Amino acid sequence: MMDVSDEDRKLVTLARGAMGRAGAAHGAAVRDLDGRTYAGAPVALRSLALTGLQVAVATALSSGAEGFEAAVLVGAQGPDDPGADALHEVSPAAPILLFDERGEARR
Repeated sequence: MMDVSDEDRKLVTLARGAMGRAGAAHGAAVRDLDGRTYAGAPVALRSLALTGLQVAVATALSSGAEGFEAAVLVGAQGPDDPGADALHEVSPAAPILLFDERGEARR
């Protein structure tokens, strides 16, 4: 069982909330270098398709975040999420923690 910090558990709660509000199969949340948090759910339009992690990263960056401490993925999306490339372009060492739909650690 992975030890999850209180701050990371907050990201899980935010990601699960985004997933639930959107009725999506996955959600994501990130924490920036100032401790601010951002959540996202997937967007699936003909003209725009984003994963929850891409939404969370874009929201953080457009809000002025300069880097990331950590990210959480909840649900069906895995470590190959294209949002991981965006997160690691800005913060190469930021961990991405994986959780199932119930909020239980997958690793």
